[in-house]
Amino acid sequence: MGINATIFKVELQIADLDRQYYHDHSLTIARHPSETDERMMVRVLAFARHASEQLGFGKGLSTEGEPDLWLKTLTDEIELWIDVGQPDEKHIRRACGRARQVFIYAYGGNMADNWWQQNQKHLKQLDKLAVYQVPEQASKALADLVQRTMQIQCTIQDGEMMFTDGEMTVQLVLQVLKPAD
Repeated sequence: MGINATIFKVELQIADLDRQYYHDHSLTIARHPSETDERMMVRVLAFARHASEQLGFGKGLSTEGEPDLWLKTLTDEIELWIDVGQPDEKHIRRACGRARQVFIYAYGGNMADNWWQQNQKHLKQLDKLAVYQVPEQASKALADLVQRTMQIQCTIQDGEMMFTDGEMTVQLVLQVLKPAD
């Protein structure tokens, strides 16, 4: 019998001045047993950056062929496909074939740098794809915010993101590896 996912509750208040999006979201996040706090919080970061009422978490690690987050239309077309980490090129190409826009949020310092160096030639050719890297210090600091029940405020302004739980604050600017077309 496998180990069950751990459930986290996140009250996420978003003030995205860049998109003029101001909303509170009550998120229930199932963290796969093999997923780290750092990876889970990069998923929260990606949610905050693309937040909308229709954006939802996919099954991610537990289901091949599904993203970490996605936004689907009422006719089940995939508008946004969002993955975190260092997905393989084949997975990304498949995502670009299925979705209108694909976003990758790489993290992990040297591992992410190596992944980008190995894949950038092919990934730069995919017009639906945007790739960002979360600074290593920031992704590790986001992991320090993790509790089973979290209240987090996220402010986005001029490309800078700030997350706070009232006690600790994490500020970051995503590194653009490949901009959205």
